Amino acid sequence: MKVGIFGSEYQIERQNLIKRLFEKLREQEADIYVDSPFYTFLTDAFGFEPVVSGLLVGDEFDLDIALSVGGDGTFLRTAARVNKQDIPILGINTGRLGFLADVSSNEVEDTLDEIFKNYYKVEERTLLRLYTEDRAFRGYNYALNEIAVLKRDSSSMITIHTFLNGEYLTSYQADGLVVAKTTGFTPTVSPAYSMSVNGPIIVPQSNSIVLSPVAPHSLNVRPLVIPDSDIITLRVESRNKYFLISLDGRSEIFPAGIELKMSKADYTTKVIKRYNHTFYQTLREKLMWGADVRMK
Repeated sequence: MKVGIFGSEYQIERQNLIKRLFEKLREQEADIYVDSPFYTFLTDAFGFEPVVSGLLVGDEFDLDIALSVGGDGTFLRTAARVNKQDIPILGINTGRLGFLADVSSNEVEDTLDEIFKNYYKVEERTLLRLYTEDRAFRGYNYALNEIAVLKRDSSSMITIHTFLNGEYLTSYQADGLVVAKTTGFTPTVSPAYSMSVNGPIIVPQSNSIVLSPVAPHSLNVRPLVIPDSDIITLRVESRNKYFLISLDGRSEIFPAGIELKMSKADYTTKVIKRYNHTFYQTLREKLMWGADVRMK
């Protein structure tokens, strides 16, 4: 099995876990490939030089599975690297919360044993695609969690004229608007921007998109859930002539007046899940639903 490892460069204290991971993969006689920046981090920060079959450079590689070692931000970056290559991703959590990356450090060996026995499931996650005039957005224009349109700094609010399938919906006067496809917890847009502005938790299989205004001027403007088949068009007005757009935390500055279009992507991200891990179980554990903080 060809296994690719992608990781965060902010986990000095996690070196024992990372060494256990490589040891388990060698035990399973896997062909190990490591993302080049992560391999440099391992050798420079840890003095750890694992035996590997090769390094992953660029955006095209042949793997059976990808392992994302870090938090949910690392998972999102790994998904961006994998892109349309149809490689399933397992998220191993070394971060704080871990919603997308939900395999904890004490589950690594058991989880890998299950994977090499083909005892796992693959869930598909749909993404949002951003279209901009003249390809103005220079980076990877897909988002697994959310696309946020925000005022650039502490300036006055922006106006976001919003259309669904060509029909005018409303003009949001707010600090921004979050267009979310699923619910995760990302350090880069902490935590899951849609949830932090009181947007609903979205079950991944719900085939929905939620529009959540950020600090709206009118209190009667509430989050709106729409089908993910809708095409969203946004036109932004700003007094300082610029605004910020963020895709899963990857931000660029845009001039006001440019038209943005968003729709469901034409491919999905494949996520490896253990059979004993469910979305509802993750909600209970990560959000501490039903827990009594008085009990110790």
